[in-house]
Amino acid sequence: MAGTLDGIRVVELTTVIMGPWATQILGDMGADIIKVETPQGDTTRQSGPKRNPNMGSLFLATNRNKRSIVLDLTKPEGKEALFRVIETADVFVHNLRPKVCSKLGLGYENFKDRFPNLIYCAAYGFRAEGPLADKPAYDDIIQAASGVTDLMTIASDQPRYVPTIMADKTSSYNLVMAVLAALVNRERGGKGQAIEVPMFEALVDFVMVEHLYGAAFEPPIAQMGYERLLNTMRKPYKTTDGYLAVLPYTDRNWFDLFDIAGRPELKEDPIFKTFAARITHSEEVYGTLADIIATRSCAEWQEILDEKNIPVQTVMSKEMLLNDEQLNASGFWKLVEHPTEGTLRMMDPPIRFSETPSSIRKVPPHLGQESVDILREAGFSQAEIDSLLENKITLQAKK
Repeated sequence: MAGTLDGIRVVELTTVIMGPWATQILGDMGADIIKVETPQGDTTRQSGPKRNPNMGSLFLATNRNKRSIVLDLTKPEGKEALFRVIETADVFVHNLRPKVCSKLGLGYENFKDRFPNLIYCAAYGFRAEGPLADKPAYDDIIQAASGVTDLMTIASDQPRYVPTIMADKTSSYNLVMAVLAALVNRERGGKGQAIEVPMFEALVDFVMVEHLYGAAFEPPIAQMGYERLLNTMRKPYKTTDGYLAVLPYTDRNWFDLFDIAGRPELKEDPIFKTFAARITHSEEVYGTLADIIATRSCAEWQEILDEKNIPVQTVMSKEMLLNDEQLNASGFWKLVEHPTEGTLRMMDPPIRFSETPSSIRKVPPHLGQESVDILREAGFSQAEIDSLLENKITLQAKK
């Protein structure tokens, strides 16, 4: 069955995680993704363990369902080749900083008249009109700038980075959402347009949903920061043999827990009686919960709390997830065969469509694997292709 975006072509000029993961999601949904790379290739080709050169694990995780073409955009012939390829596209995505983009002649003003129906998406660190517009930005930089690393002082003696690429991946979702919305608008009779997806503003928006708090009012009527989340006692609780995430949420959850624990008197304690009181006294509440959970094993608590529909989950390591019962039952882990890289483990597209399912159709490509094919599709003659190859404007990888 064809995917939701079958018939949509996306040309991407992105590297690292934010752009490539976003376009991979679009590819999983059925779009034809043409990945434009420099002669050196996406930097993630060198990231992580690899069996062969230029095929690192981070590249493999973010570049399936794509075709790779190499173009040297520092040369006029390479840039014109890019424009000719884009003539066949619905969407163009890049993550060049504004000054670099203008220097290469790839700003929206270079596209809008020639391609009035093109969705042009620029993804970078900071909004273009701000003073930080041309500052280099990677995940660590944006985590620090957005307040995420400061929030981590709750669990540490100093600001720390969250050990996942939070800024990149959060921004990737924003990019996917923006492109899909622009495509819907165009299908309803609109035209192409420029989209800006800045990592900094996207992550500040993400953080401040709950932590704007008292500053949601002007002037502020309380402190910033949602108390329950800033509680130092909010953490997985130690059992007799491991750790559990336990979150009694409703009044019924709490009262059932107190009965199970043999502490019925806590149901009449003003600190525990209402949701508002538990938020106000979250440190004492979580301290009491920690004492209760310490009395039994993970398995005992899991069984008892599940019976009462109290939210609970064993703390899982990344290694444990490879054999997780839920993930295996739902077909989340996919083993696919790559012609040169052997058997690869991939995550199933998490969103499911009943009529237009997402799928893994193409394994991650070698650098320039489809250069010649894509140029032919764009109308290049064999003589033109030979010239581009000879002058190293493009290259064709061995398949």
